[in-house]
Amino acid sequence: MTRTVAAEAPAVTAPAIVVDDVAKRFKLFSDRRTNLKEAVVKRKRRTRYEEFWAVDGVSLQIPEGSTFGLVGHNGSGKSTLLKMIAGIHRPTRGKITSTGRISALLELGAGFHPELSGRENVYLNGAILGMSRKRIDAAMDEIIDFSGLDQFIDVPVKVYSSGMYVRLGFAIAVTLDPEILVIDEIIAVGDEEFQRRCFDHLHKLRRRGVTIVFVTHSMGLVQQLCDGAAWLEHGKLKLVGTASEVVDAYMAEVNAAESERMHTQHAQDPDAPTGAAHSRGTGEVTIDAVELVDAWGQVRQTAQTGSATTVRLKYKCSQPVDQVVFGLSIVHESGLEIAGPNTKVSGLSPFAVTEDGCIDFVLDPLVLNAGTYYLHVAAVDPTMLHVYDYWDHASELRVQPGPGPTQNGLVVLAGQWNRHTK
Repeated sequence: MTRTVAAEAPAVTAPAIVVDDVAKRFKLFSDRRTNLKEAVVKRKRRTRYEEFWAVDGVSLQIPEGSTFGLVGHNGSGKSTLLKMIAGIHRPTRGKITSTGRISALLELGAGFHPELSGRENVYLNGAILGMSRKRIDAAMDEIIDFSGLDQFIDVPVKVYSSGMYVRLGFAIAVTLDPEILVIDEIIAVGDEEFQRRCFDHLHKLRRRGVTIVFVTHSMGLVQQLCDGAAWLEHGKLKLVGTASEVVDAYMAEVNAAESERMHTQHAQDPDAPTGAAHSRGTGEVTIDAVELVDAWGQVRQTAQTGSATTVRLKYKCSQPVDQVVFGLSIVHESGLEIAGPNTKVSGLSPFAVTEDGCIDFVLDPLVLNAGTYYLHVAAVDPTMLHVYDYWDHASELRVQPGPGPTQNGLVVLAGQWNRHTK
């Protein structure tokens, strides 16, 4: 069921874009002719096809001057809706109205003529956008400078790399005075330096009051840039609201689905190997299992950034030991060790183990960013020289994005910024 929440958007007299009960149908042909012979032989046979509704009954309003994100799984209809907003596709049903000149950056090389040079394609795209040659001439130096393609601007674009296409396409889209800018996730093709310049420029456009609509799989980007967002699922609008509301709801479902998949996988094959077996140790104390426990005491297959997570080591005692130190190593899938905490350095004195039990390492909050990590665990004596048990790759720790804003890197630093003035 579609749930609609009023988005916190700037007060405006009228929306920049109105999507009214819009639907888009495609025909999926099951016996498409691939050559002339088939076309002649089968010309009298009725072509079979199935109808596919990429977008079905979507209604929403995007306020003027706001930045709006479209999110959802692959195949949810986000890009199709964006193309209808840009005027590339016509709705099968419903109506889309917009106020302002639309500039679009969609598929790689869309709107480019391969035989024309980069400069000639700037004029072509400008003409399509309704810009005069005088206006394009005035913006040409800025476009070339922004794209960084001054050495290649008079070369046919058919020899451009994917990154060069993106650079020129974005430079044209944002420089030729757009009033509404629609962008698919094509920016992700560019290199890191160019992506930063793109986002800096998007912030400038926001301050100028340009309406921006974009498709992305980056929830952090939605939270950082967007005033509002819409979540599409199988062509239908599932939720529209503020960026935080939509991201939180979307990530809750994604995380729940991933946890269910991991649980099902574990139930079907509980003995599936997570890594190497116990590699060494004298065996008086052995670590029998490693579990992830959430804030409510439930064992989970995954954890979330920013949530309370407990790593529980279950151990067995075959022979009493006077002093034991338990430890673990958290290693990113790239091989980089993130941390190596143990009970001794954390202030828990070595203790005697005379029977089976468990010990918890509590992370509240979990500061690891989304990704896959491996846990190596050990039980040793206080000198760290006598190893009772060492288990390499004892468990896999899959961390999913939490509800808050994301940071670059492997961990979220809980630092504080303080501004000083003279």
